[in-house]
Formats: sequence, C-alpha cells, structure tokens
Amino acid sequence: MNENDLDAASRPFSSPALHGSSAAQPAPAPGPPRLHLLALNPTDSVTEGFLPAAARLGLAVTLLTDQPDAHARAYGLHDDAQRGAARREEPRRSEARRGGAQPGEARRGEAPRSDGPQGDAPRGEAAHAPPPPFPALDIVPCDVRDFAEVISRIAADGRPHAVFTNSDHLQTQAALAAAYFGLPGKDWRAALRTKNKAELRRALAAAGPDAADPAWPADPVWSAGPAWPADPVWSAELATGQDPATLAGLDAPYPCVVKPREGVASEDVVLVGDADELVRRCREIRARRPGAALVIEEFLEGELRTLETLGDGRTLHVLGAFRTELSPPPHFIEERLHLLPAPPPQPHTDQVLAQLRALGVGFGVCHTEYVVQGDRARLIEVNYRAIGDQCDLVLAELLGIPLFEYILRTHLGEPLPDDLGARTDGRVRMEYVMADRAGRLASAPPASVTERDGVRLDYRPLRGIGEEHPLHRTNRDFLGVLRATGTDQERIDAAVAEFLAAHRWEIV
Repeated sequence: MNENDLDAASRPFSSPALHGSSAAQPAPAPGPPRLHLLALNPTDSVTEGFLPAAARLGLAVTLLTDQPDAHARAYGLHDDAQRGAARREEPRRSEARRGGAQPGEARRGEAPRSDGPQGDAPRGEAAHAPPPPFPALDIVPCDVRDFAEVISRIAADGRPHAVFTNSDHLQTQAALAAAYFGLPGKDWRAALRTKNKAELRRALAAAGPDAADPAWPADPVWSAGPAWPADPVWSAELATGQDPATLAGLDAPYPCVVKPREGVASEDVVLVGDADELVRRCREIRARRPGAALVIEEFLEGELRTLETLGDGRTLHVLGAFRTELSPPPHFIEERLHLLPAPPPQPHTDQVLAQLRALGVGFGVCHTEYVVQGDRARLIEVNYRAIGDQCDLVLAELLGIPLFEYILRTHLGEPLPDDLGARTDGRVRMEYVMADRAGRLASAPPASVTERDGVRLDYRPLRGIGEEHPLHRTNRDFLGVLRATGTDQERIDAAVAEFLAAHRWEIV
C-alpha cells in the first residue's frame, strides 16, 4: 500500500470500480467500527493496553503518527503491505481475536522507545508470555501535532467512530478532531489548559468555590466538594522568545521550580535557589529547547500523590491514588510509587476533584499530581491521559476491571457503569532502576516473573545490554521497572528489597 493512500478500495464512502460494466456493483459489507488513534512514539500504554483493548472491543484501528516506522517495528509490521493488510484480512482477524496471537507484537518485557534501538529480546518466564491480541491496524503517516492535518487525514479515511489519544502532547488535537466530527471527546479548552502549565495556573487562580468550565454540565457529583482553596500556587511565565535576563528582578519565592510550559516526564524541571541561578537555568534549558516557553512556580514541599480518575461526562470515578517518591532535588525523577489503600484519603481527594471541575476535566481518563500540605491538596500538574510507566497496566490488573476498554468506550459514546466493580484489596510497588551516569549498559538482569508468599514480581528491562546513553535526568534514565503486586505491603517491600540486593546493573 502506498503510504500516502489509505487503501481506497476499503473506504466506506469510496465508489465501486465498474470493471468495464455499467451494472451497479453490490455495496461492500460494513466493516467494524473504526478508532482513529493519535500517537507519537510507541508506548507500553498503547502497545499492551489500548491496542489489545481495541481488539477485544472488535474495533479496527487507524493509527496516525509522525513515527510510522517506529510503530511498525514495535508491532512487527515491516512494510506498507503488512501495515494495510489488517483491513483486507479482517474476516480472518475475528477468529484470531478469540484465542490466538495476532500478526505483530512489541518486544515483551521492554518498553518501545523512540530514543534508541530496542534491547535484547527478554529471557526467562516473561519471554514465553503470549503476544497481545492486536486489532485490524493501519499505520498512517501524519503530522499529528497539527490538528488541521489530523482532521484532514481522518476525513480522507471515511467517517470515524471515535478519535482518541493517550499522548500528553496530542490531547488538544484529538479533542478538536473529535469535536469536528461530532464525536464524544474531551473539551479542547480543558485539554489545552491542562497541557499549558501557565494557563492551568491562571485558570485555577481565577476560579472560585462555584467556578466551573461553562461547557461542563451541571452535575450534583461535582457540587459536594469542600471550600475552594484560598492559596493558589504562585507562578510566572517566560514567554516564547522572551529573554531569560528579564527574570533577574522577578519577585519569586525562592527556592522555586523552573519547567517547560508544555513539558512532560520531568524533562528540564529543576529547582533553583536564587535569581542568578534562575536566569542561568533558563538559558541552559533554552539552549536545549530554543525559544521554548517556561514556567516558574512556587516549590511545593510535602508528600507527592496522584489521583487517577475516569469519567464519561456524567459520572466521575476515582480509580485509585499513588504515593510517589522522587529523587533528591534539584531534579524530580520518580523513583518508586506505592498504591494507596482504597478509598483514597480525604479531604485531599475532594479538593483535587474540585480543582479538576474548575479546569473542565471529567471526560475520559486523567492522571493528576498533587502535594499534601496538612489538610490541603495543592496541584502540581494535570495530565489528561492515563498514568504511564506501566502503572496503568498494573492498575488495571489490580482493580480487576477492563480499564482500557472502559476508557475507549467513553470515546465511543458509551456510559460508564455506576459501579465499576473494582477490587480494593490490591497493593503495588513500582520500583524504577535508574542509571546514575552516562555510558554503556554492560550487565543487567533479564526479564523475569516470579511469585512467592503472595507477592508477584515482574521485572522488565527498559534498556538493552550494550546500549549507550547520556544521562537525561528524566524517566529516560530508567534501566528497568520492577512491578511488585500483592495484598500485603510489608511482604511486597521485603520482596523488592531482596530482588534489588540480588541483582546488579553495571554501566561502563
């Protein structure tokens, strides 16, 4: 298939070929509902979560991406014919979905990455895990950061049934596309104001106890929260192209935090102690990100937590909450997460929900980070997508619910049940093994899955033996992730400590 043509013969609205005859041709059989999925680089959330969920829902998927080759490698599709074959072979896929492997899979035990080659194939028990059941899949090149181009490519493919993305960078584009086609989706204004950290601060500062996005429908679920916080987080913005020297006289509450306005994964997020360091750090970031807009914020000390929510525009469910441990300042790298016992602690949960309401957030899945200061919950950021770094995969497993299907169903216009039926006794510790220096990974343990004393340990390498990388001071420094699950936190912690003591990661 030509990558600039979307297999015209299978488009719902394409004219049938006449083959030299004036006789009307029979209309093609209707195909399965089609999900248009926007993505940048491949991620575990998509590879192991959303694509298998789409297959279980009987959806065909058109994946729009600016990195088609990376996705083709991750799914085992190596040429245009394979990427488009899914549509032409749909009848055979339905049988495969019920019990077998699909044509492609990402490497088991490793996160697909965009910044380097894949590592060695995993070994041990995890290597024999069955591949995920992929749906009928077309990978279509597209400048997905441009919402007009996204809409154009979707329109050329025939009317979609749903538009979805789990990318931090593409929420506004997906929301605009969904709105253009009259499909369920997130409000594009809420998507923009959560992605733009300066706009998020302005929106929360302007909100009051009765404030809400005007597009958000009145719902008693939202009206029962606590009084609105009286102390918004201090922040300032260094606009695109503005000289960092203008910050020298800024009356900031030092120490404060500098971060890219639309950044992710703690990249270029740093604590600064005074005005001179503020200007210097901003210049360093600008050297790596020419012209980037930056945000300077009050440093929020306290326990870092997350709140995971899922809504359909009518009902908002709290899925769970994590406690996060970070690396020491001046950088902020997530080293481990612990799932908090259900239900999530009050009054912080209600305060977070009130602030999400003011931002217009409540459709689909959302991952919110906040700091606990006494009985106050102060937002750090709102990520209008599922929690990443494999936490969403573990959360679905522990809750015992079809989480990824529920997320996709909201974008198909289906209401969520009033009770998700989630388990509440599960515990998890996510432990990230990080590189402490630049260099080549000389030795590391293979992928493995073990289960003992009620604790399941699932270790997955994220960097292959022999790979050489700089030190990023972000989650790109992760060498591997250890997922420890069970129902007894003390046993989980002991099992993690034993695993880490028994293995070595050597960088030379």
